[in-house]
Amino acid sequence: MAEPAPLTGVDRAPVPGGGAGEWFVGAGDFRLRAALFPALGAPRGTVVVSGGRTETIEKYFEVVEELRARGFTVLVHDWRGQGLSQRLLPERWRGHAAGYDDFVADFAALLAVFETRLPKPWLMVSHSMGGCITGLALARGETRFAAACFSAPMWGLISKPWPMPVAVGLARAARAVGVVAGMMPGYQVSPIAVRFEDNVLTHDRARFERDQAQIAACPDLALGGPTWGWVNSALDAINELQRGPGTPRIAIPVTVVAAGDDRLVDIDGQRRVTARIPKGRFVEVPGAFHEILQETDDIRAVFWREFDALADAAAPRAKAA
Repeated sequence: MAEPAPLTGVDRAPVPGGGAGEWFVGAGDFRLRAALFPALGAPRGTVVVSGGRTETIEKYFEVVEELRARGFTVLVHDWRGQGLSQRLLPERWRGHAAGYDDFVADFAALLAVFETRLPKPWLMVSHSMGGCITGLALARGETRFAAACFSAPMWGLISKPWPMPVAVGLARAARAVGVVAGMMPGYQVSPIAVRFEDNVLTHDRARFERDQAQIAACPDLALGGPTWGWVNSALDAINELQRGPGTPRIAIPVTVVAAGDDRLVDIDGQRRVTARIPKGRFVEVPGAFHEILQETDDIRAVFWREFDALADAAAPRAKAA
């Protein structure tokens, strides 16, 4: 029997009914957290939701309810090093990574643990860093998904205030001298409270405040800035997607919904990777900040329009009798 894992609900985002959190074991025996939410009625398939850097299962409760209303069973998870999954360094707030192979292996372990409980067909919804890792999984041969819809995937980075060659040089130098656990300049180990007016993630105040309330209710969900190890890992993963042989072998339909005013990931990198995918489709949402699924209703509606087009082809709704 699976060991139950806690889920944290708040007034503006209660735990979706009928769902439950579970611990599972990832690469290197890491203890990782996931949550499974059954479809409302007969399932038309499953959507596996993978969040971005710093994100948690709780942040996607609204998305879970929207997917269940569409007839899907939903599986959401915390990546290693964030949420309630096992952290990589003794200081739990350091946003670290030591390459992305373990992340891809964790994703495979997640699917193996839950496979018999996930109605087919499977669809993928991934955001930012999650889009990078699950994109790598597809490029490395994961074939069980029927379609994928990515929200602002981390298929390129914005390196401001440095030009990209300088940022890459600094990251590689940090790796060469063995300071990969050190923080990038301008970031701190501990999370910093950000005013809504200063945030670059969403234009929606209510969703921003809801996400802040979740962290306040369970401070262990919080994560600080990225280390040099995380930056190097991200650069390596992006390079594989942009130049590696696996990306053109992704056979399923893939839609990328890009944020037109993204301050974190490079929209041109998203275009380049999408162009390498035979059935890739690129859609830009003008004016959107990075977290499209946490954005205002009109911006989110673009994502859901694109998702529904994919889902109706890959997992058609049952016809009324």
